[in-house]
Amino acid sequence: MPPADVPEDVLTTPFTDHLLRNAAEDRPAFTCRTFPGPADRTLTWPQVLDRVRGVARELRRFTRPGDRVAIVARQDLGYVVAFLGTLYAGRVAVPLSVPVGRTGRARIESAFADAAPAACLTSKDLLDKVPPVAALAIEDIGPDDAEPPAEVAMTDPAYLQYTSGSTRRPAGAVISHRALVAACWQTTRCYHADASTHLAGWVPFFHDMGLVLLVGTPVFLGAHSVFFTPMEFVRDPLRWIRLLAEHPGAITAAPNFAFDLAAEAAGELEDVDLSHVNSVLNGSEPVRAATVEAFERAFAPFGLPRAAHKPCYGLAEATVFVTSAGDEGATVTTFDRGELVSVGRPYGQRLRIVDKEIWVSGPNVADGYWGRPDRGDTFTEDGWLRTGDLGFVHDGLLYVTGRLKDLIIVDGRNHYPQDIEATVEAAHPSVRAGRVAAFAVRDGHGEGVAVVVGCTGRDGVETAVRRAVSAGHDLPLRALWLVPPGAVPRTSSGKVSRAAARDRWWGENGRHD
Repeated sequence: MPPADVPEDVLTTPFTDHLLRNAAEDRPAFTCRTFPGPADRTLTWPQVLDRVRGVARELRRFTRPGDRVAIVARQDLGYVVAFLGTLYAGRVAVPLSVPVGRTGRARIESAFADAAPAACLTSKDLLDKVPPVAALAIEDIGPDDAEPPAEVAMTDPAYLQYTSGSTRRPAGAVISHRALVAACWQTTRCYHADASTHLAGWVPFFHDMGLVLLVGTPVFLGAHSVFFTPMEFVRDPLRWIRLLAEHPGAITAAPNFAFDLAAEAAGELEDVDLSHVNSVLNGSEPVRAATVEAFERAFAPFGLPRAAHKPCYGLAEATVFVTSAGDEGATVTTFDRGELVSVGRPYGQRLRIVDKEIWVSGPNVADGYWGRPDRGDTFTEDGWLRTGDLGFVHDGLLYVTGRLKDLIIVDGRNHYPQDIEATVEAAHPSVRAGRVAAFAVRDGHGEGVAVVVGCTGRDGVETAVRRAVSAGHDLPLRALWLVPPGAVPRTSSGKVSRAAARDRWWGENGRHD
């Protein structure tokens, strides 16, 4: 799969140079939409630069080049200038989520322990909620019209991207300035984006998809970014669709579950024109054929081009971008396992399959994990990233089949958890799509399969699920739990967390309820 190489001038131009170039024009840069309303608050490129310079000025007062700076803030314009200001100052940004709930607080504390930040940029109302470290309220930082950018090497770390999974020990992928501009170029090349493009959406900034698409790429292009919060999407998924209709040529991205939610709500959508949408990227979790069909059926009447729906594949260790569907849109192919959705081709990097595992090499690949000089099995000595994902290439297109660590092996046969989850979802109308977790368990009878099922009712569900899994996979379920849909654990990016589900319902020493 020979891709085009990222041009050398891209890989040698510092990210902040793009910000300085953009500030020469008084155009909208970042717009934060709030509800109820909606109401928009916008910063122009000169205003962004002045606020970024202000952040850099304050950070330089009590941190040194290379120090880590945590960003624990609400998804608003403050988060944008905090991230960009940290890079402008030559510090290493650590974008994190707001500490909500016990799980959220534990994730923040783990990241702080791993990254050891010298300072934290946060929203004013969160000052007393962040771990003890020198904290600055972003709202209190005044602008500056003269602070110069730091001189950084392209190989220097720009930020640490903490993975969104449920592992107890956090892993901060080290993303260099070179990797960041490479990923932004890949987005530009794949989706024909330029300064007239609108980057739109709601995916969180602490997640690699939201950070690169809604913050990084707008700076790289000098394009307009318009966004709102993930919670506002959950409250009304059609806010996302209306946003796309308002901004012709928009590029947006979301996990597969968001496409299901939007399609389910489409009956409430008033007349809008989606015919000018550039690309709707579907990534971050497995893309389902049923979702592709439902989303197309729901929004084709509003003019959404079929080719605009572009399944893609990436991961934090590759600065989010690996492959994507192109101008052809989604490709669904029938194999022995059923229908699979292609995630397209690589752009600006190389890809190969080694023992069914997907390996990636390119300038966008991370430089290992923070504080771990031993690159281990993930990063090879010759520059390849072992993704831990299983897949294959067919007719030049990549198909992802599962996670190596999630593979379930029973009596010598391989079973992919997402296949079992799809079977469970189709077994009974009370089972909620995207609210099923299947995972391997082990007891005195050897390895088997257990399933946590999020459902709106219980009548007939257990019998239907057990029969469906037995018939479809020749597997008896070792354990089955029926729970409310909201009880199925999810990662910070919205994916079902199989590891957390196993820990909650099975435990380390066997089944518990």
